Amino acid sequence: MPIIVTSLLLALGQLAGPKLWRILAKSFALTLVIAAVLGTGAWVLLDWTLSILGLSDDLFSGSGALRQTVSLLLSLIGLWLVWRIVAMGVVQFFADDVVDAVETRHYPQAAQTLRNIPLREEWSVGLAAAGRALLANLIALPFALLLIPTGIGPAILFWAVNAVLLGRELQDMVWLRHRPSAHAPVPFSRPERVILGGAVAALLLVPFVNFIAPVLGAAAATHLLHRKRDRHAV
Repeated sequence: MPIIVTSLLLALGQLAGPKLWRILAKSFALTLVIAAVLGTGAWVLLDWTLSILGLSDDLFSGSGALRQTVSLLLSLIGLWLVWRIVAMGVVQFFADDVVDAVETRHYPQAAQTLRNIPLREEWSVGLAAAGRALLANLIALPFALLLIPTGIGPAILFWAVNAVLLGRELQDMVWLRHRPSAHAPVPFSRPERVILGGAVAALLLVPFVNFIAPVLGAAAATHLLHRKRDRHAV
């Protein structure tokens, strides 16, 4: 849809601006710290578990190195699976800043409908989104393993699952800050949510680009919301 492409391009063009650049730098640093802690913890836990299960250092020559290598590979795979959850969780923490940066530059009139989200509601929405993402990806994992012989099958499956999930997360990130009431109709259609979520999910699969994808998605969702509202107001 042209409106989604336009929203993504506007968001991309603003990434070099000082406000979004600072948010991007902070979210990148925090995401790396959390990922490093989770990855290291998983590596140590897996190494200890395999040792308890019998793969000890004295089992055979090189067993310790094999155990550590297997633990490292498994922890890296696990980190790849939860990267999207961590990255989007961090952006949720900076969501107010992202929305404010976009609206200040492009939609100054949006301040009239902006509402402050109570901390309890923000945490509730964020935890619910993380829970949905974790559950959906765990359900998809066995099917992804079956698709390994196809080569690209697992990536396509995880992309499809997260396209749906990310679309809703990005919508809520912006809409909750502007909806007039809890029962107000959502301005994004389902196809728009899936297309936007699919674009961001695809970027999350690309090394290095995945660092900017969450902030880009949040900014694009802000553009999409206001451009649709402006269109309907005409």
